[in-house]
Amino acid sequence: MAERPPGLVIAAPASGSGKTTVTLGLLRALRAAGVAVQPFKNGPDYIDPAFHARASGRASYNLDPWAMDEGLLATLAAEAQGADLVIAEGAMGLYDGTLTRGVAGHGTSAELARRFGWPVVLVIDVSGQAQSAAAVAHGFASHPDAPPLAGVILNRVAGARHAAMIRPEMDRLGIATLGALPRRPDLTLPERHLGLVQAGEQADLEARIDAIGRFVAEHVDLDALRAAARPGAPGTAGNWPAPPAQRIAIARDAAFSFAYPHLLEGWRRAGAEILPFSPLADEAPDAGADLVWLPGGYPELHAGRIAGATRFLAGLRAHARTGPIHGECGGYMVLGETLIDKDGTAHAMAGLLGLVTSFESRRLHLGYRRAELLAPMPGHAPGTRLRGHEFHYSTILSQPDAALARVTDANGADVAETGSRRGPVTGSFFHLIAEDPR
Repeated sequence: MAERPPGLVIAAPASGSGKTTVTLGLLRALRAAGVAVQPFKNGPDYIDPAFHARASGRASYNLDPWAMDEGLLATLAAEAQGADLVIAEGAMGLYDGTLTRGVAGHGTSAELARRFGWPVVLVIDVSGQAQSAAAVAHGFASHPDAPPLAGVILNRVAGARHAAMIRPEMDRLGIATLGALPRRPDLTLPERHLGLVQAGEQADLEARIDAIGRFVAEHVDLDALRAAARPGAPGTAGNWPAPPAQRIAIARDAAFSFAYPHLLEGWRRAGAEILPFSPLADEAPDAGADLVWLPGGYPELHAGRIAGATRFLAGLRAHARTGPIHGECGGYMVLGETLIDKDGTAHAMAGLLGLVTSFESRRLHLGYRRAELLAPMPGHAPGTRLRGHEFHYSTILSQPDAALARVTDANGADVAETGSRRGPVTGSFFHLIAEDPR
């Protein structure tokens, strides 16, 4: 097996510290310097990998030590072969994860760093503090579960004097300062309720990433950062996810974009034919498809267009007379009877399931999920146990069909979002990541 490239995990004490901006800046700055960088994302995030791919020119995959077994983690990490460096973006704070262990752990960025032997670069938002930032870094480095700390990047620095107050204390505690980024609110990426505005929706994204890359290159010691990286532990590769059908029509546009790269790549590698179509362009799924798959996304932002997409809806209904359809989260809502938007307007959806959902009174549903299927789901038999997550703000007003699965949170507590089934049509708020090997 070819030697694995060295890697780093870009982590932080908390969400909102600037991990994604720093990660994108590093990917683009290193790429501009002729370094082939393989990006990864820790945890269940279907938005950031698209930004990673744009910044690096290489496909980015999720690495999830709660939902994925060792074989799948090793398989995905092997995509770094041929790269010069791995940059893996963490999730939330370095030690944030579930209370209950999953397949390989609690899902923390620290676990991921230890699993692959990649040192951590800690991005610290130093707004409102000076020498205390070194105490924060020291605490993270001395935690009993700490992976090796490559150093810190100070973010949102007020000026040269501010940085000069922090660096000596970092030096005194033996922590390398790899960079200090001044405050630049103009370089932030636009956000909405589920995270960043998607990469495909930003017309000026290339220019934004270029600017972030130049900014990071100016204020981070890229040579020192590369020198701190270490080769990853290989592990024994397993199998890519198997496709649920041979010819899969999948909705792909701004309303239906939350599909994990590792699932789609696994389907392709097994020889499945992926047939994308756009409901927002009123395209019907391919009539010769064996399966129609509606991923999650933002149907609530486009509910009027979807309700008026007569060719799309007719094509869905026609397919349901002969073959299976599955919807995840946003796709599940569109398979239902009605979607009520944030203004209280009710929009008729496909009506293939009885689900009625509302965004008029938003409530966050977020967390890892286990699902045990009570009925067939495309590619999975009844009784199959799956790992995934749920992330949405919609409220279920009616879910009258038979339950698709028994769904629990990471701690084993039942959740109400069981999914639905009616004939060959299934749907769930559950975003599939992998089968549970246990």
